[in-house]
Amino acid sequence: MAEQQSQAGSVMLQESRPASAEPSTRTAVEPVLEVRDLKKHFPIKKGLLRKTVGHVYAVDGVSFTVHPGETLGLVGESGCGKTTVGRTLLRLVEPTSGEILLDGRDVTKLPKSEFRPYRREMQIIFQDPFSSLDPRMSAGSIVGEPLKVHGVGSSAERRERVAAIFERVGLRRGQMDNFPHQFSGGQRQRIGIARALALNPKLIIGDEPVSALDVSIQAQVINLQRELGLSYLFISHNLAVVEHISHRIAVMYLGRIVEYADKKTIFTAPRHPYTEALLSAVPVPDPAIKRKKVVLQGDVPSPVRPPPGCHFHTRCPIAQAHCKVEAPKLREVAPGQLVACHLR
Repeated sequence: MAEQQSQAGSVMLQESRPASAEPSTRTAVEPVLEVRDLKKHFPIKKGLLRKTVGHVYAVDGVSFTVHPGETLGLVGESGCGKTTVGRTLLRLVEPTSGEILLDGRDVTKLPKSEFRPYRREMQIIFQDPFSSLDPRMSAGSIVGEPLKVHGVGSSAERRERVAAIFERVGLRRGQMDNFPHQFSGGQRQRIGIARALALNPKLIIGDEPVSALDVSIQAQVINLQRELGLSYLFISHNLAVVEHISHRIAVMYLGRIVEYADKKTIFTAPRHPYTEALLSAVPVPDPAIKRKKVVLQGDVPSPVRPPPGCHFHTRCPIAQAHCKVEAPKLREVAPGQLVACHLR
C-alpha cells in the first residue's frame, strides 16, 4: 500500500517489532496482554433516588492472552460483549473486577496519571468512523493529536510522520488539511486506523476496523499487521476476515468465551455447538462443497437476566438437564483448544 511513500516516512513507521510466529512457539514468550477473569457489569438505576435495581452482565468472566506479533480474533453475535471487552481493556469503561496485565504489569487499578504511559502502548480503532472523529479538527490534526499529547517530536517532525502514516493507509498527503465531512465513510475509517498507528503501539484493539472499507482496501490495511509486526485484538463478526488475519480465535456468547483455539482448529474442528452454528453460516466459495446449516432456535437472551447454568442452553440443540443449572468451565479438550461445554 502507498508504494511511493517517502523513505523518511517508511523509516519512522518501521520501528523494531517482534515477528509473527506460529501459535506453538508463541507460548514461551511473555504475552503483551493477559486478561484474567475480566467482568463488566453495568448497574441499572431507577427511581428518584437512582437506586440500583439490577445489572447488565456485559462481560462475565473473560480470560485470554495476546502474544507479540499475534492477532487474536474475538467473534460472536451483536450484543455478546465484544466491544465492551475492548473498551474495558483501555479503561474507557472501568472493569467491575478481574485483571488486565500489560507486559506483565497489572494496570487494572492504576490511577489515571500512572495509567497514561500505558495508553501509548495500547490504541483502539473505533467501530463507528463518523462519531469517533472530531468534526472541528482537520484529518492531519486528528492523526497527529496522540503524538502531540505524548510529546513526540517537533511540530515539523510530527507533520512528516502523519504524512507518512496517511500514505500507509491509502490516503494522500494533500488530504491532511481536510475535515472529516470531506471524506467518505471508508476514508474516515482509514483516518481512525492512521490515528491508532501514530504512536506505533505494541497492541491495537480493532473494533470492526475494516467494516466500512472496500474489499481491496481491507486487504491492504489488514496486511499492515504483517508489515509492522504489531499485536492485535481483532473484534469482528466477519469470520472470513477473522480467518485471514487471526492466529487464534476466541468465540464469545452472552459475555463469556465459549471456545478458544488456533484458527485452523476453529474452522476445521469446532467443538462448541455455538461455534458450529456460526461457522455454518459462512459462505463456502466452492459450489461442490455442501455445508450443513445449523439454525439456532429463539433469540439471544437478555444480558440483564442471562439464563442460569450454561448461557447457551436455551438455544443449544444438544442441551441436557444439568446444562440448565451448572455453568460449564472453559477447559482444554484438545491441545490448545478450550471449550466451555459439559458435553464436548
